[in-house]
Amino acid sequence: MNDHSEPGHGHSPAAWIAVTIMLVGFTIGTIAFFFEIAWVVWASAGLVLFGWILGGVLAKMGYGVKGPRYMSKART
Repeated sequence: MNDHSEPGHGHSPAAWIAVTIMLVGFTIGTIAFFFEIAWVVWASAGLVLFGWILGGVLAKMGYGVKGPRYMSKART
């Protein structure tokens, strides 16, 4: 399929950075929850929130799928 209206499914620097930060936050939070370290769980929740906000900021700066600074890779 060669649909040029495809939104990109998050293949952008903004999405990759946001998801990576949030995955790190979820991983640390899960391990801290297992070991019952409450303050690290809450700090990890803050890290997840930070990743979400950073993704939005980067998208608004043009690094999202339809942003002017995003360069799509040619797919064959």
